[in-house]
Amino acid sequence: MSDWVHLQARSGELLMQLHHFSMVKQQSGGEVAFAITVKEFAVPPPGQRVRFYAEADKAVNQGTAPFVPCGWGSSIFSALGDCVRLIREFPYEEEPHEEKPHAETKDAAR
Repeated sequence: MSDWVHLQARSGELLMQLHHFSMVKQQSGGEVAFAITVKEFAVPPPGQRVRFYAEADKAVNQGTAPFVPCGWGSSIFSALGDCVRLIREFPYEEEPHEEKPHAETKDAAR
């Protein structure tokens, strides 16, 4: 355990160190880049027993039941591993862009 964890004075402070990762998911529609942040808490947050939480930057499974891949664990490896597993397991379905009607051009001679 690193020394920085001893700086937290109260559990409500939620002192944490951030670890950043990225991965590229290969799927039939092309490549999708995900950024994953793992939070390493000095002490487990209220209601948790583990110190590591990983979360991706975008949702997957948008066509059925969208959710943001995440994972809890007792190590970076386990939290990151759960998050990566969910990214691999569910498709990334980019939301279709709605085309907005063009505004009619106003007569400039007014």
